[in-house]
Amino acid sequence: MEKFNVVMLGAPGSGKGTQAKILAQEFRLAHVSTGDLFRKQIASGNALGQEAKSYIDRGALCPDSLTINMLHDFLSHISDVEGFILDGVPRTTQQAEMLEGFGTTPKLPVHLVLNLNVDQEEIARRMIKRAELEHRSDDTPEIIQKRIENYFAQTKPLEEYYAAQGVLRQINGMGSVEEISAVLCETVRREMRRR
Repeated sequence: MEKFNVVMLGAPGSGKGTQAKILAQEFRLAHVSTGDLFRKQIASGNALGQEAKSYIDRGALCPDSLTINMLHDFLSHISDVEGFILDGVPRTTQQAEMLEGFGTTPKLPVHLVLNLNVDQEEIARRMIKRAELEHRSDDTPEIIQKRIENYFAQTKPLEEYYAAQGVLRQINGMGSVEEISAVLCETVRREMRRR
């Protein structure tokens, strides 16, 4: 049976990573965070990591081909799961098209897209708090602002892209972690039953 693949959308700091981990555990999905993948590559000090670091350090998005190729390489080493939950990819409509197999990349079908809606003031507050707790060098106030701007310019159009395919579900991301995860779990269950 084909794997059930979910994309988490939402601005930086919207809670995508936290909720993706909960969903991964609940539904036996492999949680794939491109942010984590990039940080691992950077920590390894290899050429791919150095290239990624040059973009991340200034709050820019990594090139689509770099992101998608790294993603496919990572996914090719994962088995025995019901599907994947993608957190941080796609970030552009070009990346979404690459996931569909346009160009030279293998196809990774997307069955459900969950978009966490959080207002901008709350996003900035959460990201500053996360930077303090996790000591993340890529979460300075200037880079936070740049990442939010990048999201609205480059990633927000994905909502329209996936809505046109009938797979987008809008989720209020302003409640507690537990309240949001309950809504997300019910949404995923409902969509899995429809397959």
